[in-house]
Amino acid sequence: MPHLKQPARRGTTRLRLLPLAALSLLSTGCSKEMGRRINDTDVSCLRAQMSGESRVSFPIAANTCQRMSNGNMIFGAKNAKPIPLNLKDAPDLQAQAAEYGYTYTR
Repeated sequence: MPHLKQPARRGTTRLRLLPLAALSLLSTGCSKEMGRRINDTDVSCLRAQMSGESRVSFPIAANTCQRMSNGNMIFGAKNAKPIPLNLKDAPDLQAQAAEYGYTYTR
């Protein structure tokens, strides 16, 4: 039986990089108004939300940026509780959090 030569694999590198490219695009986001990004802190997320083109109020920004005890997943959402915002070294944001009744740490 003659030995059949395997066809050259073209495009496999591109296919392997496609999930990585999609993940990086999703993790960085396209605009500030999309919500919390992976590398955001509570302070950087709040500042980005409140300084974006839409200039949202503190309560809307806090609701977008605040993490939940279930890791912001759908599962367990019924029992999830908000994690206090970490507003260390941001006295202006601490004052707004106190004004609107959000829990925070200093």
